[in-house]
Amino acid sequence: MTNYLVTGATGLIGRHFMREVLADPETERVWVTVRPGSRDKLDRMARDWPNRDKLTPVIGDVSEERLGLSEDVVQQLRGRVDHLVHLAALYDIEADDEANERINIAGTANTIALAAEIRAGCLHQVSSVAVAGDFAGTFTEDMFDQGQRFPTPYHRTKFESEKLVRDQHDVPWRVYRPSIVVGNSRTGEMDKIDGPYYLFPAIQKLATLPAVPFVAPDLGDTNIVPVDYVAQALHELVKRPGLDYRTFHLVNPEPQPVLAVFNAFARAAGAPTVATTIGGKFGRTLVDVVKFTEHLPGVTIARDALLERLGIPAVLLDNMNFPSVFSSAATRKELAGTGIDLPRLEDYAATLWAYWTEHLDPFRARRHRGPRGKLDGRHVIITGASSGIGRATALKVAAAGGVPLLVARRQAELEQVRKEILDAGGKAAIYPCDLTDHEAVHKMVEQMLDEHGHIDMLVNNAGRSIRRSIRLSYDRMHDYERAMAINYFAAVRLILAVLPHMTQRKFGHIVNISSIGVQGIAPRFSAYVASKAALDYFSKIAAVEMHGDGITFTTIHMPLVRTPMIRPTKIYDAFPTKSPDEAADMVMDALINRPKHIGTPTGQLINAAYNVTPGLTDAVAYQAFRVFPDSAAAGGDGKLKIGKGERHLGRAASALVRLTRGFHW
Repeated sequence: MTNYLVTGATGLIGRHFMREVLADPETERVWVTVRPGSRDKLDRMARDWPNRDKLTPVIGDVSEERLGLSEDVVQQLRGRVDHLVHLAALYDIEADDEANERINIAGTANTIALAAEIRAGCLHQVSSVAVAGDFAGTFTEDMFDQGQRFPTPYHRTKFESEKLVRDQHDVPWRVYRPSIVVGNSRTGEMDKIDGPYYLFPAIQKLATLPAVPFVAPDLGDTNIVPVDYVAQALHELVKRPGLDYRTFHLVNPEPQPVLAVFNAFARAAGAPTVATTIGGKFGRTLVDVVKFTEHLPGVTIARDALLERLGIPAVLLDNMNFPSVFSSAATRKELAGTGIDLPRLEDYAATLWAYWTEHLDPFRARRHRGPRGKLDGRHVIITGASSGIGRATALKVAAAGGVPLLVARRQAELEQVRKEILDAGGKAAIYPCDLTDHEAVHKMVEQMLDEHGHIDMLVNNAGRSIRRSIRLSYDRMHDYERAMAINYFAAVRLILAVLPHMTQRKFGHIVNISSIGVQGIAPRFSAYVASKAALDYFSKIAAVEMHGDGITFTTIHMPLVRTPMIRPTKIYDAFPTKSPDEAADMVMDALINRPKHIGTPTGQLINAAYNVTPGLTDAVAYQAFRVFPDSAAAGGDGKLKIGKGERHLGRAASALVRLTRGFHW
């Protein structure tokens, strides 16, 4: 019977290896080191492992002496471990020197020391073909230090950690060098983006194009193997006697052209494939031109922005292919007759692609799956949902298959809106909340996530409008504070509350209902328009910062809409306005198509006029300011009277209303 001590059991190779070891009838006991914070993760994984009674977790950390194991555990292990399998490592070509050295070098040194102390039968170091660095030519299993150079800290620290194992004489050792490890060839299971997976977002975008073969430069060769093959081969080589002080390459015996790998996944995705490669001097020149862009600041920014959008780290450009060809003759000889065969990528590429699209695609939350349209199944927060634009939008979202999460202060009115939606066969949930209350907003968002799992979109519709000239506001600072409290601070508060969730999912769309007044000069709306303008510019900046996280923003410069908010301003009885239903159509356009901006021709014209002739625009707006007086309710003289049911405006006022349809005067 055989006993094992395993580090890195929760990693991709580790958990596949654990299934093999625990299923082996010759296995008696398997101790696994696990950090305190990963104990729950190990327990979840172990539920699917066979013979769990053979498993003994021990709290430890490879970055600490003795792997952080207690004295009692060390005593328990002494003389009982036949195989110490060291799988714990940091694999990240973007990680810095400090992180790589702490895990890969110090972690290996600590493991070697423990192996000697507990008198382990053999130390099995899972290294990597990265130790070959920039070596050009055939790299055999007997080769190690060939004067190669290392392009990243990962390459260097894998070499140095393997060297530590080779140079010590206290414990017999074996070294295993996998190439790029992809998911399980049968299930597709994978836990991180690596190797060819970096190409997947680009392939997914190409899948939307006609399947016309194209030409590409020769990108050289790579080498990938599925994790189930690695785990099976590793288990077989670990337990087999007589193999100490040898190295095994767990690789594809034939180099795989990068473009052939690309084509295998492109076919799985239904994307165009590369029909012809441009090789030789011209092909290398094209690749060199792309690499040269790192020396051109303006081009570099554009290139890196594109790579980030595709989820491809810039460092991958220099590490996409292997200059080495990895010989695996000795490994294949040992595995002959065991039934452990390396499957062809073409036979399991579709399995990997399907798993990636379902579980690993960082932008999978963006994909639409509902049969009723782009909003089908989307959870959409709508503030100010008890009446007006918010209510009309909620009804339309629900009719499109979305789930509006209705927010307003008055619960009874929200209940009525929800009833309308439910009666029509839709779904909705209500959340009475004072959006000026920081704690209440965060509790509301937590409740939404608990009840619905995710939030896709947010419509910041709740607002307060104040129509009063500045000369009547000298002692009314509270007007500006109230406007900012609901129109700006409340909206930003809610945005900040949902952004962590949206950025984690790499998807979210936020619609802010602004005002046509921001596009021009709206006299008497200094409090209202300023608060909306603040939100406009917050959103512009947020859209830039959140671009890489897949969060998008739409600003709607809404014209005058006949809602309860404008009812107290009787002068607007004489103005042509949009209905809440028409305004909701603009919001639906923002949710479905997600443009940067939605407005009206009038708003665009006024904005252009101010930008081109600001002085003249000020003069014209001043005349309008004189034509439309402050209402009596605002503290003005109210000389322009609007009788009940009447629409009497002066000639100049009527002309301005027609000329600037939808504008707030």
